[in-house]
Amino acid sequence: MTSSYPGGSASPRRRTPLAALVAASGISSLGMAATLVAVPWFVLHSTGSGTRTGLVATAEVLGLLCSAVFAGPVVDRLPVRATSIGADLATAAAISLIPLLHAWDALPLPVLIVLVFLMGAARGPSDTSKQLLLPGAMARAGVTAERATGAVEGARRIGMMAGAPLAGLLIATVGPVRTLYADVAAMVLVALLVATSVPASARARAADGVPSHGSYAQELRFGLGQLRRDRLLGAMVGVLMLTNALDGALNGVLYPAYGTQVLRSSALFGAMVTAMGAGALIGATLYGWAGHRMPRRAVFVGAFVLVGALRCAALAAGPPVPVLLTVLALSGIGSGVVGPLMMSVAYERVPEQVRGRVFGLLVAAALAATPLGMLGAGLALDVRGLVTALLGTGALYLAVTLAPLVFPVWRELDARVPAEAGEAAEAPVGREVGPPAAVGAGILTE
Repeated sequence: MTSSYPGGSASPRRRTPLAALVAASGISSLGMAATLVAVPWFVLHSTGSGTRTGLVATAEVLGLLCSAVFAGPVVDRLPVRATSIGADLATAAAISLIPLLHAWDALPLPVLIVLVFLMGAARGPSDTSKQLLLPGAMARAGVTAERATGAVEGARRIGMMAGAPLAGLLIATVGPVRTLYADVAAMVLVALLVATSVPASARARAADGVPSHGSYAQELRFGLGQLRRDRLLGAMVGVLMLTNALDGALNGVLYPAYGTQVLRSSALFGAMVTAMGAGALIGATLYGWAGHRMPRRAVFVGAFVLVGALRCAALAAGPPVPVLLTVLALSGIGSGVVGPLMMSVAYERVPEQVRGRVFGLLVAAALAATPLGMLGAGLALDVRGLVTALLGTGALYLAVTLAPLVFPVWRELDARVPAEAGEAAEAPVGREVGPPAAVGAGILTE
């Protein structure tokens, strides 16, 4: 798929599937944000245990991680729209059982952990299938990949920003358990949007060597092999793992520590998160508008400088609150650019027949390293203190950021190559592609 489409603007009717997917991104993010606030609040309020709250949060991440790794070949085999609708309804069902069982006094902690795991496991295929529906919708609408992915990312940011305060309002009025019905309603609405507004797309003909009907293990191994053979995608996976580990350190440990040790205010801590979110929305909008005209490698490096080194340096310096919020909003702009940029590259380089498993592996790579970053940041905070931990995180972020300026493989970012021209289809079905540890090694070579 190319990143631009000739022929002028499409009719409003042809833009309907894309508009529906953008709306679905915002609505599902709003519901998910409400759940992310309500479930920990419920566990803390009912048990008073931080450990149990952490177990519940970990269960959802593990569910999402497992589905991201193992559901990819399944998503590639099944009808995409039906998979999206089914996964949304399964997510809604898992969430709805929490308030129902609570009302019947039948929700012990192990049952809650299982339900939250299932909720995360269903969200994986839901998100992946919508990513697979997006190329057809943007081709039908006649828009660039940058604009489509920017619109989806912008809607997601709006949903997350609106969902958290909505959850706070609902928790105060109806309680944390009933607040989960907001996410149930959101997922049902998303399923209806996709069912009524997004046409079913025919599966593309399998390219030579793509195992469309091989064994499950062969298809999963082929997805790993795609990341290994495409050196740029492998390098992107390496960056995703490292930067998500560092983001986990910042968001999960160092941000809360800054709020308690420096700002000493939960309200100001919330303002920090809001400033980043507002900046990310601006960044996604700007990239959607002009990203197809920008040099990708320069934008990629600049965005990560804003997200990582600048943010850490500002926090370590401890400036006045207005200055800090301004810098965080600027940093958020970089955050809003990175996601659409990387997805635009992935749509171009990954053949349609294997996108389910490859996109799932990209999500898994991002999730897998996050807990390691949190653990490392906690140790650094205890041993060296907040400022040193922030400076160390910023230095690591800067080192990762500069990789595209050092290694020649990153020059391919500026070569907009259709997926059909890639090398993914060159390996035979049964070819051994090497262990997953090889994935992402491209960042460290050439």
